[in-house]
Amino acid sequence: MKINLVLNDVATEFEIEPDALLIDVLRNAGLTGTKEGCAVGICGACTVVVDDLPVSSCICFAALCDGAEVLTVEGIARRDPGVIEAFVEHEGMQCGICTPGQVVSAYALKREHPGAGEDTVREYMSGNLCRCTGYASIVDAVRAYVADV
Repeated sequence: MKINLVLNDVATEFEIEPDALLIDVLRNAGLTGTKEGCAVGICGACTVVVDDLPVSSCICFAALCDGAEVLTVEGIARRDPGVIEAFVEHEGMQCGICTPGQVVSAYALKREHPGAGEDTVREYMSGNLCRCTGYASIVDAVRAYVADV
């Protein structure tokens, strides 16, 4: 079947199997920034933005996104490099597996709650798991990013 996406601001058509997952479609298209961590939608590493909402792409059927706007970490880095700069400046990453999902979630948070305080940041980002940082540097990065309105 064919689906159409506005993928990272570019109209794109894909030929997919009906049961194709969004993460596989994205990675097969060369957008390998999106990582698969858990494959069951709980770690947040595969987070992308679909029509302005953060979505776990590892459990999202691509067919359900037909006609949607999809932003990956690559598209967000081009659209708003400030989020990447905040993660670098505040050392909000270590191994890098969760970082794309953290960046995508931070981007979505800023659009939903510009200027969000620490409690809102911690709650919103709670769907993104990290085994390396202890979260303090991630929270600092996201707070700095969302405060820059």
